[in-house]
Amino acid sequence: MWGSLAILYGLLSAISWGAGDFSGGLAAKRTNVYSVVVHAEWIGALGLVAAALAFGEPIPSGTAMAWGAIAGIAGGIGLTALYAGLARGRMGIIAPFSAVLAAALPVLLVALTEGTPSLVTLLGFVLALAAVWLLARPDTAGFRLHDFGLPVVAGLGFGLFFIGVHRAGNEAVFWPLVAARLTALVVILVIALVQRQPLVPPRSTVALIALAGLLDAGGNLFFAQAARTGRLDVAAVLASLYSATTVLLAWLFLGERVDRAQAVGLLAAFAAIVLISV
Repeated sequence: MWGSLAILYGLLSAISWGAGDFSGGLAAKRTNVYSVVVHAEWIGALGLVAAALAFGEPIPSGTAMAWGAIAGIAGGIGLTALYAGLARGRMGIIAPFSAVLAAALPVLLVALTEGTPSLVTLLGFVLALAAVWLLARPDTAGFRLHDFGLPVVAGLGFGLFFIGVHRAGNEAVFWPLVAARLTALVVILVIALVQRQPLVPPRSTVALIALAGLLDAGGNLFFAQAARTGRLDVAAVLASLYSATTVLLAWLFLGERVDRAQAVGLLAAFAAIVLISV
C-alpha cells in the first residue's frame, strides 16, 4: 500500500483543482478567459505567500526555486495551449487527451527511474486514465492528425509541471509554488498582451476568480505534498481525476446531466482509487 497520507493529498488535489476549474469556468462564461486566468494566478500566488509566512517556511535554495520557475513556465504554456484548443471548439478531444498525457508523462518517468509499481496499481492507473477520457466526453469526429498539436503541447506542459513541482518539493513546498505561479503569470500575461486580450474582469466575476485562484493554489499545494510523501506517478494519476470533481459540481449546482459515458467514468474513477490505495 502506498502511503495513505500521500493518497489523501492526491485526492485533495483532484478535489481542489476540479472545484477551481468549476469556479473559473463559471467566471469565464461572463468575461474573457485570460482575465480570469491572469487574476487567478496572482491571487493564488498571494495565498501561497501568506501560507509560507504563516508556517514559517524558509526560502529554499536557488535550485528549488528554479525548478518551481520551470514548472511555472511549463504550466503556463500548457494552460495557454489548452485554452487555445478550447477556443477552436475542440474541447471534446483536447481536454481528455491533454489530461491523460499529463498523467502518463510522470508515470513513464517514474517507471524508468524507480521501477514500475505493482500490477494492481498499474490497473488502477489504466482505469484512472480511462475515467479521465470518459468524463470529458471525447468526440473525435472530423478530427485530423495535425489537430493533436495543441493537446500534445498542453499535456506535455502539465506533465512537466508535475515533474518540476515534484523536484522542487524535495526542499520546500510553498516558495517553489509561489515561483511557479508567478512565472506562469508572466508567461500568460505576455501572451494575453501580445494577443491584445482584455484583462479587467467585471465586478460580478471577482469573487469567482478569487475562489478559482485560491482553489487552484490549493490543488498545487496538495499535489506537491502528495508527490513529496509518496510516488510521483501515484500523485499525478490521482490528481488527474480533477475532472470528476468538476462534473459532480456541475451536476449538483448547475443541474447538468451526467450522461452514460460520464457515469461509467465516475465508476472507473472510484474503482481506480480503490486499486491504487491497496
